[in-house]
Amino acid sequence: MVSETTDKTFENDTSKGITLTDFWATWCGPCRMQSPVVDELAEEMSDKVTFNKMDIDKNPETPQKLGIMSIPTLLVKKDGEIVKSIVGYHSKEQLASILNNL
Repeated sequence: MVSETTDKTFENDTSKGITLTDFWATWCGPCRMQSPVVDELAEEMSDKVTFNKMDIDKNPETPQKLGIMSIPTLLVKKDGEIVKSIVGYHSKEQLASILNNL
C-alpha cells in the first residue's frame, strides 16, 4: 500500500527502515505512468519497503527543501538518510533492482 505523506508528516514517515517516496503532481504525464508502477511494487515489497507519495502542489515545502526540480522523483531513504534519488519514469524491474540492492 502507498500512503500519502505531507510537509508535516514527511520526516516522521520516512525516518525508519527503507522508504520510497514518489513526488508527483496531477498535471504530470510521466507521474501518471509512474504511479501504477509504484503501486504494484508496494504490493510486492511491502515487507521490506515503506511506500509514500507526496503531491508537490499541495506540499511545496519538502520538495523545495530537498531541491527536487523534476517530477516524478522517487526518493529512497534508509533510516532517515537519503540513499538514492531517482528522476523520471522507471520500470518496476528497474526500481525493484535498486531497492533490492540496498
